[in-house]
Amino acid sequence: MTVMLPGVPPGRAGRNWLRRRQAIALRGREQLDRKLRILFPDRQRLALQADRHRADWEASCAEARTWLLRAALLGGQDGIRTASPPEEVGVEVHWTTSMGLRYPADATLFEPWSGGGQVEQQRTNAGIAPAAAAFRAAAVSGARLAAAEEAVRRMDAEIAVTRRRLRALEKRWLPRIEGSLAVLELSLEQAELEEGMRLRQAAGGVGGRWGR
Repeated sequence: MTVMLPGVPPGRAGRNWLRRRQAIALRGREQLDRKLRILFPDRQRLALQADRHRADWEASCAEARTWLLRAALLGGQDGIRTASPPEEVGVEVHWTTSMGLRYPADATLFEPWSGGGQVEQQRTNAGIAPAAAAFRAAAVSGARLAAAEEAVRRMDAEIAVTRRRLRALEKRWLPRIEGSLAVLELSLEQAELEEGMRLRQAAGGVGGRWGR
């Protein structure tokens, strides 16, 4: 049994009220479906990008470990400690937007010490420079991987929300609106038939009196 939506005005006003909401729901379904069709390829692209960054990060970490071992063998732990940069590295995240969703597009490193100086002077053996370069490459790969994984996470969350909204429209709101509209149309049709019968009866009665 179809239950009428609450707040539906009676009569023809209710029919117009329901038709407006039906049109709004249909436009909403179309927009949500279009959004999903745009987000799905974006999500696939971001996932492939994350896979590439993950492979780069794993390779650069292995390279960095190799050069760290070589630097330690050449100069010991003291040489590695003295070659450490004076300040921590920073990460700058670059953002983009797709269908109203804001997510990281990429990430770059911010190195307060870049340009040489004290760090260059502290490289005490031949393994320090390639080790530093390898660790910088690993840090860049790690930052880009983190940005890519966050982009995929946000994209997955947006797709899930959009799917829930679309499912609510298709499975709940549109059927309720269309069911209420069908019930109201039937009641209006019955009312019009009854009114027509009353008019015909009234016309027949009037004609009969004049005929006598």
